[in-house]
Amino acid sequence: MKFARYSINGRSPKIGLVTENQLIDLSNVVPSMQALIALSADGLAMVQQHAASSQSIPLADVKLHAPLLPRRNVMCLGLNYAEHVRESLTAQGQTVDLPQFPVVFTKATTAVSGPTDPIPYDPQVSESMDFEVELAVIIGKQGKNIPVEQAMEYVFGYTVLNDITARDLQRQGKQFFKGKSLDGSCPIGPWIVSRDALPHPHDLNIRCLVNDVEKQSSNTRHMIFDIPATIAYLSRGMTLLPGDIIATGTPDGVGFARTPPEFLRPGDVVHSIVEGIGEMKNVVTAV
Repeated sequence: MKFARYSINGRSPKIGLVTENQLIDLSNVVPSMQALIALSADGLAMVQQHAASSQSIPLADVKLHAPLLPRRNVMCLGLNYAEHVRESLTAQGQTVDLPQFPVVFTKATTAVSGPTDPIPYDPQVSESMDFEVELAVIIGKQGKNIPVEQAMEYVFGYTVLNDITARDLQRQGKQFFKGKSLDGSCPIGPWIVSRDALPHPHDLNIRCLVNDVEKQSSNTRHMIFDIPATIAYLSRGMTLLPGDIIATGTPDGVGFARTPPEFLRPGDVVHSIVEGIGEMKNVVTAV
């Protein structure tokens, strides 16, 4: 199943079930995506039953919003594709060593935006805005010290995320938070695909295009730390909550590691695509 947050004519966002090019309103069943994620298997079956007898809306007639507003910071993995490790460390003149443990940072909740929302560009803040397409995992139930063997049971579903990064701000500090957390620097969407509808998350093509030119192209099978290993690591001594968003890292091809470096500018159109989920289209917009 594909679940979205949508609105019509500027009204308050509702929850919907996406089927083909149609959307079925679920607002009479669940008030929010968090409430949907909290449902049991029986609850999701009820949602399906409701959808079967409900009228659909053309998807083209709605605005899609970020499918989930996180209750706390988005958890992100850095350097989780070997080729991205090589390009990143080489560009910084460092020795190329693959990480032994996941490299974790977070993005503020206020960075989250929707699949067609603008990416704000303010040269007074940063002139080094970079693109990083990623597969994002949505946690479905609370857990702590989760064994690797059981980790996938804690996944509700998946979405597309772009970890837009202000590289200059990222380098100014000794951690990533500021450069990763500008408003509008975390577009996600276009919807959440439930775990059962995407049975092979470690074999998905993942791409990013800027102005229709392909910049990143890889497959999730090239992750250094897969989804179960990531969930087990993050949950060690730390409780994961339903609705938590985990960004699993970006493949190679990012702007700062190119020769010469390529950064986003107003008017650029960023397409973020993950096979089996969908795509986002965000325009870099001067503010």
